[in-house]
Amino acid sequence: MKKKVLSVLLASAMVLSLAACGSQSAAPAPATDNAAPADDTAAAPADTADTTEAEPATASELTDGKFAETRHITVEVYDRGNDGGSDPTNNMYTEYIKKGMLEQHNVEVEFVAVPRWTETEELNNLLASGDAPDVCVTYSYPTILKYANMGGVIDLKDVVEQYKADTPNMWDWLGDKNVLWDKDPNTGSLWAIEGKRAEQQRIVTFVRQDWLDALGLKAPTTTQEFEDMLVAFRDNADTLLGKDAKKMVPFSVSYDVGWRASNIITAFKDPKMTDKEYYVNGFDDRMLTEPQTKEAVRLLNKWYNDGLMWKDFALYGSGDSTEDDMMKAGYVGAFQHNWDYPFRNGEDSINANLKRNVGENAKFVAIDPFENSEGKHAKWLYSSAGDRKIFFPTTNDEVLASLLYVDFISSPDTIKYLQAGDEGVTHNVLDSGAIQIVAAEGDAIQNSGKNIDYTITCNGTWFGSADLAALSLAYGYAEIDPADVTQADKCAMADGMEPANVNVGEITAEADAGDTLSAKRDQIYDNAMSAKPEDFDKVWDDGIADYLAAGGQAIIDERTQKWEATYSGDMLP
Repeated sequence: MKKKVLSVLLASAMVLSLAACGSQSAAPAPATDNAAPADDTAAAPADTADTTEAEPATASELTDGKFAETRHITVEVYDRGNDGGSDPTNNMYTEYIKKGMLEQHNVEVEFVAVPRWTETEELNNLLASGDAPDVCVTYSYPTILKYANMGGVIDLKDVVEQYKADTPNMWDWLGDKNVLWDKDPNTGSLWAIEGKRAEQQRIVTFVRQDWLDALGLKAPTTTQEFEDMLVAFRDNADTLLGKDAKKMVPFSVSYDVGWRASNIITAFKDPKMTDKEYYVNGFDDRMLTEPQTKEAVRLLNKWYNDGLMWKDFALYGSGDSTEDDMMKAGYVGAFQHNWDYPFRNGEDSINANLKRNVGENAKFVAIDPFENSEGKHAKWLYSSAGDRKIFFPTTNDEVLASLLYVDFISSPDTIKYLQAGDEGVTHNVLDSGAIQIVAAEGDAIQNSGKNIDYTITCNGTWFGSADLAALSLAYGYAEIDPADVTQADKCAMADGMEPANVNVGEITAEADAGDTLSAKRDQIYDNAMSAKPEDFDKVWDDGIADYLAAGGQAIIDERTQKWEATYSGDMLP
């Protein structure tokens, strides 16, 4: 009955909200990591307050950590649609979780697959219909805020404290920093628990080592040298690709320019940017509204018009494999992406495919060429907090069981198994003690790097200790030379900057903006990068004006106001 009542209330609120914003013509784009949700927030009716508060069970229900009667919970897991991957709801790792939860807590776990590349849209639909899993995961905090404001999300502020003694692994692993990361300083509300990043590496530039060797080039160490390298690739397409010369892509960037050119954009930033300036514009990690971004995109526009970039980059959206397929086939000379991107997926990794399709020496290696005005190769790292957000919808009738799930997932033994699997099957232990991942088959295949779709409180290598994780990092990718991983790690961390947690309370304008701004952001980047040089300024300026009018300025204004009400200066204390 609870799900039906909430579904009706949320659906009614959604209809009212959509009617209020019906004049907006922009359609939401597929969600990307950290992207905001659609603008369809509405307040919950006053007489529905009884549906917004969970009634948590008491800890006395547990005997030696177990319920007397079997409980059942549903848990969201991403479906990445990997060719040749395992069933995300039924494989070696889900069986480990199900068995462990049943034995330790007498809780049955059922996994619910949500498409990764449209996860925000799908989660919106599930929440609105009252069918969301008991344990939900998202990169989009505005999605959580939207439904929290409609009475659709459980406030965990009292729950996490009430059951603290029953969830030692969660607190030991995440600590106050991550468990309470999103706690509103004004209301005390806690709508989500933040996962922890065991690795802070973010974006790296990769280049074909065999192409450098073929042309007698050294790896570029400056922005100009990088451009010169791209020109050399373009001008020697016949030498490098022979009959496939017309398929040459010197430098590849996807539709998500703000992410995929992040290190280039960061190199243009003012190194003396204040914490306030970063925060005010930091609601979108693609850096669209930061002052120097326009000049970074102007450089990309030059490269695009000079034939140095993938011409069709804007045609293929989130989850499309076209770009990866070009890389695997050997047509791409350089790209910028997540620090370990060409190493992921074992035998189906980009580098493993290059080796098979092109030759023994064909591979992408990491470089670090983009320098800022101080000569540093500055780049943003991930914060150790602020990863996936774990929350419980108010349709969740098993709050304690769900917290025990988060605790089980946070256990060192669980994290280690989910990342490494069985010795001799998915990993070997080297003489040094390092864990070396080997290619898996069938149900042992991990659909996400280091199985992060199951280790939802841990993103990155962690085998119970920092020392073992560091020792094993280079061996964490099947079919990949450990030296290439070490080089990428070094490039990713060099001159890295970690963002701080600025907590001034809820920014209501962010919940109201959603996917509309994310879609506009991508369109601005795409249109400006591919514009004719003489049209660049107008395309960029018009796009930014539209973006600000659609909600961007409201977010900037509210962030500015709440910063000034919370902090005394432009730098964090």
